[in-house]
Amino acid sequence: MKKSLLLFSIFLTSLSFSQGVIPMKDFNNFFVCFQDGFFRTVEMQPVKEYKAGDELVAYIDTRGNLRIYDGKDRKDVTNLNADYQVSDHLLGFYIAGSLRAYESGKFLRLTNFARGFVVKDSIIVFEDTQYKSLNVNYKGVSTQLTTFSELVDLSMPTNVGENIVIYRDNAKNSFAFWRGNNYEIGNYNEEILQYNIGTDVFCFNDPYNQTFVVFENGKFTEVEQLHVKKYRSGRGFVVYEDINGNLFRFSNGEKKQLSNFSASYWEVKDDLVVWAENSYLFAHTNGQKVQVANFTPEIHLMKNNIYAFRNIYGGVSALIDGKVEEITNMTDSEFEIYSNKVLVKLFNKSNIVFSEGKKYTN
Repeated sequence: MKKSLLLFSIFLTSLSFSQGVIPMKDFNNFFVCFQDGFFRTVEMQPVKEYKAGDELVAYIDTRGNLRIYDGKDRKDVTNLNADYQVSDHLLGFYIAGSLRAYESGKFLRLTNFARGFVVKDSIIVFEDTQYKSLNVNYKGVSTQLTTFSELVDLSMPTNVGENIVIYRDNAKNSFAFWRGNNYEIGNYNEEILQYNIGTDVFCFNDPYNQTFVVFENGKFTEVEQLHVKKYRSGRGFVVYEDINGNLFRFSNGEKKQLSNFSASYWEVKDDLVVWAENSYLFAHTNGQKVQVANFTPEIHLMKNNIYAFRNIYGGVSALIDGKVEEITNMTDSEFEIYSNKVLVKLFNKSNIVFSEGKKYTN
């Protein structure tokens, strides 16, 4: 019985953490987070700024200290002036050459000779000036990707995804780092390839073979024998528009046509694809095609499996789990997406959180 209770307690703790945090300021200017159906006060003094992902929020408090809150504990990071970045799961912070990280409840030291760095969902990419090296930290382990003989040759790569980084070594060979392994792309000399990186996948037009190539599951696949007009990567899939204007989705080696009406607009982010057909907006979500609106919203956000947008009344609606939900018709409201929830900030400094089919207001 005690063992069952312990396992149930662990499950509840894990579930609470997976639901993440939604940070905001309330009408008292307190810094609060929405969790498990309640608004919890994190700081009773105004914070100077904050940056948040799905699982944690980092902020500068009223005294200038950098702190983090992960839904369970509030932790002091540093009282020194720090440059910091936050993703859905990671924090990276830089102080006078020292680069540190916070992941899964632990602080990590990456290097004392950092320069540039970027924080993504699963990786932190950074320069180490001591060894003139480009490095990546994945699951708490730092790996040296490549080194250079001169510091002037060291620079941050321009192609960094949530768990993929594409880089060139000192011989101009291109590689992709994914889930702890390196995959050689090739040597394209001075050709500048336009990669588009998602999560676990990326794609590009091959300038030598004139094909369209997708990287998934550790392999490169020539999906089209001709270059395509436009391509975007999501979470485990790629969407592209071929030379005839047809819109396709490619995942796990299979190609599926989404539209043959020459979509006037389309976009990909995380788990979602949205596109406009004859003035109607559609989405591909949970394996289905869903009509979102009879117009194309100018103001919208996409994250995870949610499409939030300014509706026709000037309020906020959202496609959540395949269903369009009207959250508010109050005009000029600001909105954000965290995990599987939508936060709407109203003009009177009150907030609405739409979570699991319900509205919560503070």
